[in-house]
Amino acid sequence: MSKTSSLFAVDGKLSQAIDGFAPRQAQTDMAVAVEKIIQTKSPLIVEAGTGTGKTFAYLVPAMLSDKKTIVSTGTKNLQEQLFHRDLPLVKKALDSHRKTALLKGRSNYLCIHRLKQHGYNNTLLDKNTLSELTQVRQWSSSTKTGDMGDMKSLAEDAKVLPFVTSTADNCLGKDCPDYEDCYLVKARGKALAADVVVVNHHLFFADMALKDIGFGELIPEADLVVFDEAHQIPDIASEYFGESLSSRQLQDMSRDIEVVYRTVLKDAKQLHSAAEKCKMIAADLRMLFPEQPKKGNWREMLQREDVQTQITKLTDSLTVLYEVLKLHLGRDKDLDNIYERVCEAKGKLSRLIDTSLLGVSLWYETTMRHIILHLTPLSIAQKFSDFIAEPKRSWVFTSATLMVDGGFGHFQRQMGLDKAQTLSLESPFDYPKQAMLCVPRFLPEPNAREMRSTLLDISIKLVKASRGRCFLLFTSHAALRAIASQLEDKIDNPILVQGTTTKRALLDSYIANKDAVLLGTGAFWEGVDVRGDDLTCVLIDKLPFASPDDPLLQARIEDCRKGGGNPFAQLQIPQAAISLKQGAGRLIRDEGDKGVLVICDNRLVTKDYGKIFMGSLPDMYRTRDLQKAIDFLHDIHQDREQE
Repeated sequence: MSKTSSLFAVDGKLSQAIDGFAPRQAQTDMAVAVEKIIQTKSPLIVEAGTGTGKTFAYLVPAMLSDKKTIVSTGTKNLQEQLFHRDLPLVKKALDSHRKTALLKGRSNYLCIHRLKQHGYNNTLLDKNTLSELTQVRQWSSSTKTGDMGDMKSLAEDAKVLPFVTSTADNCLGKDCPDYEDCYLVKARGKALAADVVVVNHHLFFADMALKDIGFGELIPEADLVVFDEAHQIPDIASEYFGESLSSRQLQDMSRDIEVVYRTVLKDAKQLHSAAEKCKMIAADLRMLFPEQPKKGNWREMLQREDVQTQITKLTDSLTVLYEVLKLHLGRDKDLDNIYERVCEAKGKLSRLIDTSLLGVSLWYETTMRHIILHLTPLSIAQKFSDFIAEPKRSWVFTSATLMVDGGFGHFQRQMGLDKAQTLSLESPFDYPKQAMLCVPRFLPEPNAREMRSTLLDISIKLVKASRGRCFLLFTSHAALRAIASQLEDKIDNPILVQGTTTKRALLDSYIANKDAVLLGTGAFWEGVDVRGDDLTCVLIDKLPFASPDDPLLQARIEDCRKGGGNPFAQLQIPQAAISLKQGAGRLIRDEGDKGVLVICDNRLVTKDYGKIFMGSLPDMYRTRDLQKAIDFLHDIHQDREQE
C-alpha cells in the first residue's frame, strides 16, 4: 500500500481527523495516480464523477510532496471554498506545516493610489458612486488584505470598483508611489513564499499570456499544476491567447487622462481635447451597430464603408493622442503609463483590422453601451502543448465532465494533450435508485411554435410534483423570459429568475424559500451545489448546442471543414454533450439525494447522435413516461415526510 492510499484507508489519518469521512475507492485511485505523476513529471487527465471527492484526491498528495503547487479552479467561489474549507481540513488531518496562499486577480484588490487619485476628483463621479467611494474610504482604514470581496455592503457590480481597483493597463507597478503598501504586491509576496497557491483559471492564463506582469514569477516556480473544473480551460485559454480592444478601455483611458489634467497637468488642455475626441469616436463606432447586444463577424463588418470610415477616424485619433502624450512624457508617472496604454491600443487596433491574418477568428460583441473587438486563435493545441513541454513538471486536469462518447479524445485534441495519461472514475452514487431521467413522449420538434406551450405545461406539472424544489434550466435567455412570464400566473410558488439579482443572492433566496422554483440559463448549469430536499427536480429545455450565430464557432466550423473534418461531430456535439452533463450534474450531489431529470428534446431518441448524449449522462433509471417521473417525485416527498 502506497503512503497516499494508506491515508485514505478506513483507519487512515483522514478518517481519524475528518468527521464523516468514508473511504471511496475512486478517490483513493485518483490520489495514487496524482502521487505517481508528481514523481514522473507528466500530464494526467482525470474525469472523476460527482461525489468522487476529487479535491482531497489531489490536495493530499500535493500536501505530502515537497513540490511547489498551484491549484487553479473555475470560479472565485470554488477558489474560496477550496482555500477556506478543504485545504485547512487536509492540513489538519496530515498535521502539515506547508504554507498556503489564496491569490485573486488584481481587480479584487483595493488600489491605494487610485483611491487617493479619485479622492480629489469628485466632480467626475455621480452621487451614487460618490456614496460608494465614501464607504470604500472608510473601509480602507481598517482592512488588512484590501480584498474588495470583504466589503459585504458593496454590490458585485458597484460603479465605484473601476475607480478604486487597478487593471494591468493602468497599474504603475514599481513606479507607483504606494508600491510598498500595495495589497496586490503583498498578496503576491505571500503566494511566492507559499508551498500551495490557489488561483483561478483566468488569473493563471492572464499570466501565461504575459498580460499581467508581476504574477509571472509564480508559474515558473511551480512543480505541480492542478486544474480543477478543467472542462472550462479550452475557452478561457483561447481568450487569453487572443487579443481584444473595447470602447470601454478607450473610455477609461480618456477618464484617467482627465484626472491627470485636472490634478497635475492643468496647463495641458490639448491632452483633454485629444482624449475626449478619441472617446467620442469610439462611442460613435458603437452607434453603427444595432442597439441590442449581439456578437458578429468582424471581418464582414470591416467591408462596410461606414465602419471603415469610423475605424480610420479612430486610428487617426489614437495617433494624435499618442503624439500629444509624447510631448508631456516624464512630467507624471500616471501619464507615462497612459502613453504605454495608447501605444498598446494602437498596436492592437492595427492587428484587429488585419483581415489577411490566418488561423484566427476576428469577431465583435456589443453591450448596451460598448463594443469589443476580438482576435481569437481557432486552436490553442500547439501553443498549450509547447507551454507544458518545458520545463518538465507535473500537470493534473480534472473535472466531472471531460469525456464524450466514452473517451477523452475531444479534450485532448483541444488542449494538445495527446500523450497525457487518462483516468476515468465512476461516481459512487447509486444513480439507478437515486435518480430518474425522463425524455417525455409526444414532444414537438425543439424549434416548433408549440414547443413553448408544451414546455410550460411540463414545467407546471414538475413544479407542483416537486413542491417548488426545482431548477428549470434553459439554453437561451429568450426561452427563460418567455416561460418565466407565463409561469407567474400558473403557479403559487415564488419564482426566482436569473438576471433579476446576483447568482449568489438568487441561490440564497432559493435555499431560504422552501417552495421557490429557480429559472436560469448558463450561469446555473455548473458550479452550483444544492443538496438534499432543496433540489429534487431539474428540467432542461433542450440540447445545449452553441448558437449557430456565434462568430467564433462559425470560424472554427469553417476551419474544420477546410481540414476535411466533420464540424458537427468533432466540435458541436462534444461541446453540447459536456454542457448537458454539467446541467444534469446539478441534480444528485450527495449519497442521500433523490430526484428527476427531465430533458425536453426528442432528438435524444430520434437522432443517431442522441446516443452520444445519452451515453455521456449518468446511468439513471430511464423513462419516456412523464407520469412516472411525477410519481417518483411524489414518492420522494412522501418518504421524506415519513422519516
